[in-house]
Order: sequence, then structure tokens, then C-alpha cells
Amino acid sequence: MEHRIGIIMNGVTGRMGTNQHLIRSILSIRSDGGVVLPNGDTIHPEPVLLGRNEKKLRQLAEKHGVERFTTNLSDALGDQHNQIYFDAQITNKRYDGVLAAIKAGKHIYCEKPTGSTLQEAINLYQEAERAGVKHGVVQDKLWLPGMLKLKRLIDDGFFGRILSVRGEFGYWVFEGFREKAQRPSWNYRKEDGGGIIVDMLCHWRYVLDNLFGEVQSVSCLGATHIPSRVDEHGSEYAATADDAAYATFKLAGDVVAHFNSSWTVRVRRHDLLTVQVDGTDGSAVAGLRECYTQSFDQTPKPVWNPDVPQPIDFYEDWTKVDDHDKLENAFKAQWVLFLKHVVADEPFRWNLLEGAKGVQLAELGMESWRLQKWITVDALDEKSTS
Repeated sequence: MEHRIGIIMNGVTGRMGTNQHLIRSILSIRSDGGVVLPNGDTIHPEPVLLGRNEKKLRQLAEKHGVERFTTNLSDALGDQHNQIYFDAQITNKRYDGVLAAIKAGKHIYCEKPTGSTLQEAINLYQEAERAGVKHGVVQDKLWLPGMLKLKRLIDDGFFGRILSVRGEFGYWVFEGFREKAQRPSWNYRKEDGGGIIVDMLCHWRYVLDNLFGEVQSVSCLGATHIPSRVDEHGSEYAATADDAAYATFKLAGDVVAHFNSSWTVRVRRHDLLTVQVDGTDGSAVAGLRECYTQSFDQTPKPVWNPDVPQPIDFYEDWTKVDDHDKLENAFKAQWVLFLKHVVADEPFRWNLLEGAKGVQLAELGMESWRLQKWITVDALDEKSTS
């Protein structure tokens, strides 16, 4: 049996929406022949491109052979063939779009942050639950090959007792004066929902909660290192949002985690994101795809002596973790799971409540920066949001 599922894709003309969600996820699934269920049925996603600029939508649709596009949200929601609403708009437009889709009885899948405020994010979760629609939030980094390898090491007990986690994320985003910027200007305007704390602490919340232990408290320092930039039209503008964040987290099990997130850093590490995990029996460093381990027996015994050249090559005593399986694009992998959830009711726990936890941590990170103090992260669950 074939299940043809109309998917309204709002905001898909943006960089992330086009590349990761449309091309590398939905269109890739279509080119694979759909998603095959255990009973032999097949799910065929049928995208409807939605946005404000008809010209961009038409060009995108023609380029990739997509038949349907519209600038009218009401029309798209009114079509009963469309069962899923996906939102990749800028943050401050997401709430209204998702809420309208919930009221229209559509299943919800959306990018994060799921709201401009924690209250918005909780409201969407509550409304979706009341409406009885299925809902999910993109938490793509859990399906990155590097993170999957870390998860495998954790499950195998490689680390012994995990002591600490250190993340380095970021790269140099050009200001636009001497070289064109490679990120949209709204990212650097607080009034448009921009800022790296709002962006990245939502990611670190689900990475930490799912891999290393629930976040219990946070200390965060933000910065706007570059005060002015040039937008897509060549006009200089004031950067009102933070472009770097230095955050420390206390996790369940006495694990300490620290993540530096920056759009003003030049990369001298093996990937744009690296996560180092140190434990009593071994350590690992994972990037987006690769992961390297150093067991207790491989650990060198350095002696501090700044008067002679360092005799140890600290990159040498590490072992690359093998690729056991061919791994899909992280966004596509989660899309497949959500489609199975909608059609076959297979489990999918990365819902709007999990999305709200990310918004919660981002808000508390901002509060910590403002107050210059540690902030406790209260439990956010079905009971506390009822």
C-alpha cells in the first residue's frame, strides 16, 4: 500500500530549509522510492513549498521538480491532502504558523527554537496535545555520525565514569565589509530572533540530555564581538544580538560540560564542531562525522617542562572509530522516523516538549549572562506543563 503524504514546507527558501530539509531530506527520500514500512507499505512525501516570495518559490520548485508551491498559508492548510506542516521560518514567525497548523489539524514538524519565548514553546506543545496531532522537533545533531559513534562508546562502557564534556563549535562568519557574509543578517539582530545563545543552547540541551545527563544548571556569558555588519543588500547595520557564547553546564551524575559557541572564531581543530568526552577509563573526540578515542592504556604520561620542545605528539595516541554502518544525512534520518511516526505510529520522542526544553535553556542562558550567576534548570515535563 502507498501512503502519499502532503507536506507543507514553510520557509523552505532559506539556506537550511532548502539544503537540509528539501534537497537532502524530502527529495532524497523521494528519489529512494519513499520510506518502506515493516509491513511493506511505502510512504511517499509530496512537498508543498510555502513562503512569502512567489518568485523564489517558483524558481526553487522548477529547479527541483516540485509540482506545488504557494504563498497562501490558509490555502495550504485547507487542503486535506496535506497532513504535515513543517516550519523552517525565522524564529519570530514560527509560533503563528505552527499554531495555525495545529488548529487546522495538521501534524507538526518544525525547526528550533520552537518559540521566541518559553511560554510560546509550551503553548505550542499544549495546543498540539489538546488537538491530538502528532508533533516533532528537529534535533539533527543526535543523528550526526560523530555523535552516533559517541553514543555507541557510551553504551559500550568505554569511558568508565564520565567526568566532563567539552564542546567547541563555530567558525568565522565574515562581517560583509571585505568579504560577503555566509549567514543571513537576521542572525545578528535580536529584534528578528537572532543570537547564538538562542540558536545553539537549544542544540546543546538535547545533545547533553540525550547523551550525557540531564542539564541541571547553567552559567553563560554572551558577547557581541563584532558590533556592525553588512546585510544582503550591501547596507551596514548594527549587530544587536550575541555572536559568541561561553556556557558551562552541570549535568546529572556530577558531569560538567562546557561549550564555546562562536561565529567569530577561526578553526584549528578537525571539524566545525568537536565534542571531547573524558572519563576514568578513556576519552573521545568527535566531530560531525569522525570520532577518535584514547583508552586508559593509550594515555601518555607527560612531564611539564617548558624549557625543552614537547617530546610527545599528542595527536598520535588516538584510534579512529570505524564506520560500522552507512549513515544517512542527520536531517533525513530524523525525517524518516517522523514520517513513520505519522503513518505507522512508530515511537518518536523528540516532540514539542523536548523543543521547549531547548528554549528554556536558551532563556536561562540569557538570564545567567544578564545576572552574572549560575541559574538552576527546573524540570520541564508533562506534569509541570499541564
